[in-house]
Amino acid sequence: MQPFRISATGYNLNYLPEYIALRHGFFRDQDLQVSVTVPVPWDGVLDALAEKTADIVLGGIWVPSMYRGRVQNYTAFAQIANRCPLAILRRTSSKEFALADVANKAVLMKSGGGASVGLFFKMLLRENGIDARSVDYIQDLDGVMLGDLFQGGMGDYFVTDNLSALAMVSRNPDVEIAMEAVTQGEIPWSVYYYLSDTTTAAHLDAQRRFCLALNRGIEWVLAHDAETFRDVLADLFPNVPVDVAVKVTNQFRANGMWTSTRIPRKAFDRWQRGLGDARLVGEPLAYEDIVDDGAAASAENEGQAAVKKMKGSFKPGCEMNSMGRDGPKGVEVTTR
Repeated sequence: MQPFRISATGYNLNYLPEYIALRHGFFRDQDLQVSVTVPVPWDGVLDALAEKTADIVLGGIWVPSMYRGRVQNYTAFAQIANRCPLAILRRTSSKEFALADVANKAVLMKSGGGASVGLFFKMLLRENGIDARSVDYIQDLDGVMLGDLFQGGMGDYFVTDNLSALAMVSRNPDVEIAMEAVTQGEIPWSVYYYLSDTTTAAHLDAQRRFCLALNRGIEWVLAHDAETFRDVLADLFPNVPVDVAVKVTNQFRANGMWTSTRIPRKAFDRWQRGLGDARLVGEPLAYEDIVDDGAAASAENEGQAAVKKMKGSFKPGCEMNSMGRDGPKGVEVTTR
C-alpha cells in the first residue's frame, strides 16, 4: 500500500468521517496506508510539509490563504468540514438570544488552535450588521482556562467548539448554549492542503483515492444515526460524555457539517471575504488561486457512477455490510 501521511492541526469531532474511514478500512480499500500525526503546537503541520514527513495537512484554509504569495504557496484539494463547529455560551437566561446582544459585552474565545474562532465570530458579527469593534475580546488564553474562568464569572459570552460547549452545559446548569454556528451557513472550515510545488502525478492519484475513501466515510456517517455507533464515539472521544458526543454528531449530521470532499465555491468566497475584512489577505483570493478540486471532482464522479452501477445490479435479499469488509479498526493517530 502507498503511505499517505496527514499532519492535522487537531483531533476533533468535525473530522469524524476521516476516523470512520480509518476504522472501517476505506483507505485501505484504495491501497492507501493513511497515518495521522497531530503536532504540538498545531503550526508544526507546516514544518511537517516542509520536512516531507507529511504529504498533506488537515486544517483551516485561512492558513494557506494568508501565506499565499507572502511566505509559501499551498493548494487545497478537498474538505471534510462544511460548517463551523463552534457554539456561543451565555449565562442561563429566559430571554431569547439575538446576536446583537453581544455588542458592548465581553466575549471569551479560545485561540490555542489558531485564529479561526475569532475570525469566524467577527465575520458573523459583520455579516449581521454588528460592529465587531463594539465587543471586548478575551482570547489569548488556553480554552480550558477560559472555560473555567467563564463559569467562574468572567465575561458575558464564551465561544468554543460545540462538543466542549455541550459538555459544559451538561455539567453546569448556570450556562447554556445561545447559538450553534453549524446553523449559520456553509464555510470550508477544515480542508486538506499540500505544498503547491511538490505535486506529482502519483500524488494527485493518491489524492483522488483518498477522496474516494473519505466520501465513503462521509456517506457512512450520514447514513447512520449516532445512537447506532455510540460505542465508537465513546472510543474516539473518551473524555466527553458519550450522550454529548451522540447529540453533537446528530446535530452535525442534520445541519450539513459533512457533504462531500469538494470545496464549495460560494462557501469559499464567503470565507475569503471574512479573511479580507480581517486583513489576513490583501484581497479575497479567487477560488482557482488556492483550490484544485480535480481529485475531489473525479472521486465524486467515480462514486456516483459506482452507485448507479450498484443500483442497476442490486438484487432483493442482498445486503451490504456497512461496517466495511473487515469490521471496525482502531484509528491511527499520534502526537508529537
